[in-house]
Amino acid sequence: MSAPVPTPQPIEQIPTGPSSGNQRRRRPPQRNRHANPPPEIDDDPAQESQRGSKGGRGRRQHAGSNERGPDAQQERGGRSGRGRGQLTGRNGGTTQQPQPDEPLNAHNPAPEQAHLRRVHRGRGGATQGQPARMAHGGRRQFGGLLTVDNENSASVGSHMSGLQAHAPEFHPSQPILPRNPRPRPPREQKRRASKSSAPDIATRTHEDIDNGHYECAICTEELRRSSRAWSCRTCWTVFHLGCVKKWSTNEGSAAARQQAQDAPRQWRCPGCNLPQDVFPKTFSCWCGKEVDPKPLSGLPPYSCGQTCSRARTLPKKCPHPCPATCHAGPCPPCSQMGPTQSCFCGNKSITRRCSDTDYDKGWSCGDVCGHPMPCGEHRCPRPCHDGLCGVCEVRIPSRCYCGQIEKDILCCHRGDSKESSQSHTTADGLMTVERWVGLFVCSNMCGREFDCGKHHCEKPCHKQDTETPHCPLSPDTVSHCPCGKSPLLEISDRVRKTCEDPIPNCLKPCGKILECRHECLQLCHQGECMPCLRLVSIACRCGRTNSSTVCHQGAEELPQCMRVCRTSLNCGRHECGERCCPGERKASERQSNMRKLRPLHSASRPFDDGFEAEHICTRSCGRQLKCGNSNHRCQELCHKGACGTCREAIFEEVGCHCGRTVLQPPLPCGTEPPPCQFQCERPKACGHPQVAHSCHQDEESCPKCPFLTTKLCLCGKQSLKNQPCWLNEVRCGNVCGRRLKCGAHKCQKQCHRPGECEEPCRQPCGKDLDVCGHPCMAPCHSPFPCKGDQPCQHKIFVNCECQRIKKEAKCNASEHSDGNLKKTLKCDNDCARLERNRKLAMALNIDTDTHQNNHIPYSAATLNMYQENSTWAAAQEKELRLFAANPAEKRLRFRPMRADQRAFLHSIAKDFGFDSHSMDPEPHRHVAIFKTPRFVMAPTKTLTECARIQ
Repeated sequence: MSAPVPTPQPIEQIPTGPSSGNQRRRRPPQRNRHANPPPEIDDDPAQESQRGSKGGRGRRQHAGSNERGPDAQQERGGRSGRGRGQLTGRNGGTTQQPQPDEPLNAHNPAPEQAHLRRVHRGRGGATQGQPARMAHGGRRQFGGLLTVDNENSASVGSHMSGLQAHAPEFHPSQPILPRNPRPRPPREQKRRASKSSAPDIATRTHEDIDNGHYECAICTEELRRSSRAWSCRTCWTVFHLGCVKKWSTNEGSAAARQQAQDAPRQWRCPGCNLPQDVFPKTFSCWCGKEVDPKPLSGLPPYSCGQTCSRARTLPKKCPHPCPATCHAGPCPPCSQMGPTQSCFCGNKSITRRCSDTDYDKGWSCGDVCGHPMPCGEHRCPRPCHDGLCGVCEVRIPSRCYCGQIEKDILCCHRGDSKESSQSHTTADGLMTVERWVGLFVCSNMCGREFDCGKHHCEKPCHKQDTETPHCPLSPDTVSHCPCGKSPLLEISDRVRKTCEDPIPNCLKPCGKILECRHECLQLCHQGECMPCLRLVSIACRCGRTNSSTVCHQGAEELPQCMRVCRTSLNCGRHECGERCCPGERKASERQSNMRKLRPLHSASRPFDDGFEAEHICTRSCGRQLKCGNSNHRCQELCHKGACGTCREAIFEEVGCHCGRTVLQPPLPCGTEPPPCQFQCERPKACGHPQVAHSCHQDEESCPKCPFLTTKLCLCGKQSLKNQPCWLNEVRCGNVCGRRLKCGAHKCQKQCHRPGECEEPCRQPCGKDLDVCGHPCMAPCHSPFPCKGDQPCQHKIFVNCECQRIKKEAKCNASEHSDGNLKKTLKCDNDCARLERNRKLAMALNIDTDTHQNNHIPYSAATLNMYQENSTWAAAQEKELRLFAANPAEKRLRFRPMRADQRAFLHSIAKDFGFDSHSMDPEPHRHVAIFKTPRFVMAPTKTLTECARIQ
C-alpha cells in the first residue's frame, strides 16, 4: 500500500487581488506593469545578461520584443523590480515557454532558461538559482514532470525558469538534495592606513583624524571628521568636546589653589597637566574664526579654510600672523622679514629675517657709543651697548687735599673740588704760598707742622689753610687732666711752660660713657678709650639664639644666625629671604593666630592686615597698566590682585588716520582709535597702485606692494627678476669673492653691500710653515711672515712602530723644538700579539686579507636560519656562549623544539666546534651539545655582527 501523497504547502504565493491570503509578508498594491515599458536595448548577449541581472525597486519584468521572436525574448531579460518576478514581453505579453510534450533537460538546460534562472534577483522575484513554485493563476507547481495548459504556458514558464527537464520524479518519501550555490568571490577588504609619521604636529593630527587613528585621551575613542572637538593651546592635544567639558567641570581636574587666593578656578588639561583658565564651551575651527565648522572635502579636519592669522609665540613672539590655512598644532616659524631696528647707540639700523630679529634685547653695531658720561666732560668710549653707559672711567691727573700725593685717578672716583693753600719759606727767607685744588682723600696722615715747630697734625688727609695751625698741646690750650675731672693746678704744682711738658693724670677712673652705654673702667688716660671688654649675653637679630660675647662686638652689630626667613610678604608675590630676620617670630605668631581664628570652610578675608614692618614689600609694583601706554605703570607698592585702572585722562580727539572717524574728548587714557570703514588713501612710495584695504593707524603698515619688479642685488653682480616691490634689499646668494686688503684671501661673505667685506681679514693664514710644512692656523697676518717661534697647532697622529696605535696630538713644532713630529709611541702587548699572528699566518700560508674584520666564522646555512628568526636565534647563541665560557660544563641540553630549530642548533654547534646529537623521539626530541677536543673558544663575532657584514 503506497503512502498517501501529502498535500504540498505553498512556498510563496503571488496575490491576485487585494483579498488574496496566505501571504508571507505584507506587500504594497501592484502597480501597472505596462505603464512605462523599458527602453529598447542592444542585442549584445553579454550586455543583455548583465543588464538582465540588475534590479530596481519596481516589480521584476523580463522585457522582450515581439519582433525578435520567443528565443530572443527568453534571452533578453528586463530590469528586476521590487514586485514578484514575472517574465513578460515588451508589449505586455508573456514569454513563450516550451510545449508540454517537449522534454526538459535537467542537467544541460538551454541557454535561454539558464539566463532566465539567473535574472530573478529582485526583492519580490524568485531567489537566485531557485525555480518559481507558483503559477500565474495561483495553482501550485511541483513535480519533476509537470505539464500545464497552453493558455497558461507563458505565465507558468515565467516561474519555471529554475525547473530542469531531466529532474528525477518527485516522491514524497525521498529527501530533496539541495543544490550547491554558486560560490561568490571574497570581498576585498580596504587596507587601513598606518599612523602618520609626518615631522610636524599639524600634518600628523590631520592625517590621523582622516584615517581614524587619533584617539581622545579621555574616552579613548577615535576622532572623526564629523566629531566635535577641542584642542589644547599648550600641548595641542585634541579631545572630544563633550569629554573635555566633563573633564573641566570635574573637581578632580581642578588646579591647586591657596586657601586665601581669590583667583578664579582653573582646571588641568589631561594632555599636558598644565592649568587652564578658559573652560571649553564651543566647537570652533583651529584658528577660532568659525564656530561649528562643517567638514568639507579638500580641507583638513575642523578647518574653516581661511588664513590662520594667529600670533606666533614659539620659538619667540613674532608680529607677523600665520599665513597658512587654518590648521592644527602650533604655527610654523615665521619666514618674513622683521622691522628695521636701530642699534643700542642709535647710529645704525638693520633689517633681518623675523626669526633672526631680537625684539627683546636689540643688537649692537660694534662702533663706539659716544654718549655723554655722567661727569659731563667725557664721552662713552665703550662699543655700542645696551643700558646706561655707567660711571666715567677716564683717568685724570689730580692731587689730594693735603697735597702729598699726585696721581691719575678715575673720573668717577674724584671727590668734591676743594681749594687748598699752604705757605712755604724759601732758602732766601722769602714767603711763598702754594695753592691747588684737591680732588680726593689720600691714605696718609696730614703731618703738617704746628706753629710750635715740634708737633705735627695727626688727622687724616684734609683741606689745608694758608696760616699755620696752633699746637693743641700748648699750655694755653690744656687746663685739665685727660679725663677732664681735675684741673692741672690741683694735681701738680709744676706749671707747664711748653707744649712738650707732660700733662699729669689724676688717679680717678676715666668714666667716659662708651658707645655700648657702659663706662670706661680705665684710670685717667690720654688718647681714646679702649673698647669695652665686658662679657654680655646677646641675642641674634631674629631672637632664636643667644651667645656670650665681648661687649664691644655686640655694640658694633648684633650677631646673625644662619636661619633664612621664608615668610611671604604682604604682596603674596615675594618671600622675605632675609637671613636671621627680626620679624620671623612675629610672623609665626601672626600666622598661628589667624589659623586658629579662621573657621573651617569660611570665606577668605583680606590677608593684608597685621603684617610686620620687615614683611611689608617695599618694591614698586611697576606692572604696565591696561591703558596700553608703556609710560603708565602701577606706582603703588607691590600688591595682590590686578592693578587699578589708569587714572589719567586725555582731552584730545582720538581719531583714525584719515580723520573721518573721531571720538570726542574727554576720554580715559588708553582709548584706542575707533575702527574706520573707509579705504586707506596713503600713497605708496614705489608709485604702484595701493592695495584696497581699510583705514588703519600708523602702527599698522599697509599691505606690501604685490607687484613684481627687477632689482639689482646688494653686491651688484646680478639683476634678479620677479622680486617683490616691497623688498628693499635682494641678495643673489653668491659668495662675494673680492680680494681683501691682505692680498692673500678673498671675501667669503655672501652677497652684501659694497664696503662690508670682512675687514680686517680674520681667515686662517694657510701658508705652509717652514718648520713642519703644516698650514699656518693663525689669523691672517699678511704681509708679515709666519712666526716660527710659536708651536704649530695642527693636529697629527703619533703612531707606534707597527702603526697599530694612533694618538691624536698637536704638532707643537717650532724653531726651538721638533714637537711631536718625530715622536713614536711604545708598542703594547696587542702589538706583539698581532706580530706573532702575522708571522704565524705567513708560516701557515694563511691569507690575512680573508681573516680581517669582515671575516665571517659562521656557515651560510647558519646565517640564513638566523635571519629567519633573529630574536630566537640570538637567545640560543647566548646560551652557547655561556656554555663555552664555563670550562666546568661539558654537556648542554636544550628543551624539545621543532625540526627547523634543531637544525639551527646543529649548524651553529658545528661552527663553535661542538658535537651535537638529537635525542628522544617526537614530540620530546631535543638537541644535546658536547664539548670536544677540537673546541678552542667561541667565535669572537656574534651572529648579529656577521649579519651586518653580510
